[in-house]
Amino acid sequence: MPDISLKLTIATPAQVVVDGLRIVSLRAEDESGGFGIHAGHEDMVTLLSASVVRWTTPDGVAHFCAVDGGVLIVSNGVAVSIACREAVPGASLQRLEAEVHEVRAAQLDATRRARVEQTRLHAHAVRQMLRYLCPQAERGVPE
Repeated sequence: MPDISLKLTIATPAQVVVDGLRIVSLRAEDESGGFGIHAGHEDMVTLLSASVVRWTTPDGVAHFCAVDGGVLIVSNGVAVSIACREAVPGASLQRLEAEVHEVRAAQLDATRRARVEQTRLHAHAVRQMLRYLCPQAERGVPE
């Protein structure tokens, strides 16, 4: 019997989330809507929307991965590669939703902390410039 599987790879700049996993089908979403891919699919390149990519392995188990947009490439009808900024894999849609919320909350917290630190550094730099530009004011000497 001929091999009717695809090999799936999902990668972010920080890690390879899925590495050459054998799958039988994949569903994804781009600007035109949802689409499916099976072995033998024509070569293609598309920009994915921020969405959930779903695939089925040869044992019939469905898997999910939330992606923050990205590029999907089908090569020679046997390989599907997805390159994206962020990818959060999950075993079920419910668990994936919770994991995405946790990741997003952590990102927002890190962004807030970075903003506070940036403001603190900016204020410190302004104070340093004022000390340099107005040395008399620092010593209480009238101008």
